[in-house]
Amino acid sequence: MVEDARTGTDEKAVRAVVDGVMDAWAANDADAFASLFDTDASLIGDTYMRGREGIRAFMGQGFEGPYKGSSVVVEPLDVRFVRDDVALLVTKGRVQIPGVPPEAPDLAFFATCTLVRGDDGWLIAAYQNSKATSEDG
Repeated sequence: MVEDARTGTDEKAVRAVVDGVMDAWAANDADAFASLFDTDASLIGDTYMRGREGIRAFMGQGFEGPYKGSSVVVEPLDVRFVRDDVALLVTKGRVQIPGVPPEAPDLAFFATCTLVRGDDGWLIAAYQNSKATSEDG
């Protein structure tokens, strides 16, 4: 796709979704986290979730359990548009858990998101992460 002013605006909006993920996670707010996903989105991490409500429920349990008080740092590595209303986003990140050293294994990840632009702006339609075996990006 040829870079134009609208695409630049869209890239900023897609990157803003990453900020939303970090903000919602830092607040341990499952509602805010789930609101970044399309209604019928899928999320694959350690398990498979389908739909905003399933994602909300899963993250709510996580924020009350193992992720309570945690945050996440996410860095976009690549943003590209396959259509005007579909973006692919590749990120690297790390979950930060109080009392756990930041270099602890299994906290770093790479992720791929497919985002769609609709009436409500850019939302995550599909997300999958993998444990990072290196920090290279």
